[in-house]
Amino acid sequence: MDSIIVTGNGPLKGQIPIAGAKNACLTLMPATLLSEEPLTLTNAPRLSDIKTMTTLLQSLGAEVSQLQDGQVLVMSSHALDNHVADYDIVRKMRASILVLGPMLARDGHAVVSLPGGCAIGARPVDLHLKALEAMGAELELKDGYVHARAPGGLRGGMVDFPIVSVGATENALMAATLAKGTTVLQNAAREPEIVDLAHCLRRMGAQIEGEGTHTITIQGVDRLGGATHPVVTDRIELGTYMLAPAICGGEVELLGGRIDLVGAFCEKLDAAGISVEETAKGLKVSRKNGKVRAVDVVTEPFPGFPTDLQAQMMALMCTAEGTSVLEEKIFENRFMHAPELIRMGANIEVHGGTATVKGVDRLKGAPVMATDLRASVSLILAGLAAEGETIVSRVYHLDRGYEHVVRKLVGVGAKIERVSDR
Repeated sequence: MDSIIVTGNGPLKGQIPIAGAKNACLTLMPATLLSEEPLTLTNAPRLSDIKTMTTLLQSLGAEVSQLQDGQVLVMSSHALDNHVADYDIVRKMRASILVLGPMLARDGHAVVSLPGGCAIGARPVDLHLKALEAMGAELELKDGYVHARAPGGLRGGMVDFPIVSVGATENALMAATLAKGTTVLQNAAREPEIVDLAHCLRRMGAQIEGEGTHTITIQGVDRLGGATHPVVTDRIELGTYMLAPAICGGEVELLGGRIDLVGAFCEKLDAAGISVEETAKGLKVSRKNGKVRAVDVVTEPFPGFPTDLQAQMMALMCTAEGTSVLEEKIFENRFMHAPELIRMGANIEVHGGTATVKGVDRLKGAPVMATDLRASVSLILAGLAAEGETIVSRVYHLDRGYEHVVRKLVGVGAKIERVSDR
């Protein structure tokens, strides 16, 4: 396993290009299963999770080609010869469950292993299953697999989610495009990735209204066609790199950045004393004047503060003036980065779903271990502003969500390198 060595060396300056969204691309790729015609995705990120989804789709009989150094994905599902999503693939990534709705809608049957992913809580799939049942699916859980059937095809129905779920909204949205009649998704997720999926499905011929609101209405069609669709900018990568100059000073322009993707996050940065300016190419971030101020954070579904930026925000708060309280309301067990930041000199107390951070003058480099995707990058951010050398191990998590992180940070003046463990 590789490690990343970070040495704090002052302010950053330059530009960082932001990739297409991992979470959007992982949702868009299964949409190819809804059509016999090709689906082409541009601005695709080059990540290990994308490779895992590619392997899963290929195992089902889809053809997937990568063009232009992997930034263009061309997929075709004209002949699916397998309807079993195997555990050995699905266990690596939670988004694998998103093949269930499309296969069931198109061919009336599917067998999908219960998924894996980052160890940040249970994240059950019951909402996915309830949504499909509301559309007439017959489901059985057996030996760790979901066995799904819809012998006469799915039919439109009313799906009322008891809590907001991005994945369940995505699965239900895809399945409903080929269901007979009208499906209404109540209390649907509003994330930009949902909106991006709806735009892609509409390009394929789906009839969808209301994406970006809590009520999405889908009128089922007999078939979907092919399309070409650009993957939306990754708001989590965007927010992550916005924090780099916030933590260690300087001025960085994030190419392709959009404030509408990170509105609640920008509000917290403004309160903390961080300037975010729109430019012709994206967003420019710098400190307003000197020290960062402590702010409180509560994670919420979009358009609230993203749970996937909580760990990175904690890294910023470690050296802020004052005391901040970070409350995690989306996932349990998502403060595993806190003990590692404490190893670097941070003053953090965790009680259940709440972390209290008292700012210290400076962090100190130390050997630390990444526990999940977002935790890994939060430790890198902390290392950028720490005295001495920080060695982050188990960075394979990083490859799931950030492409060329070392190259991008070196490009704005960071002292960081990736080394192979011996």
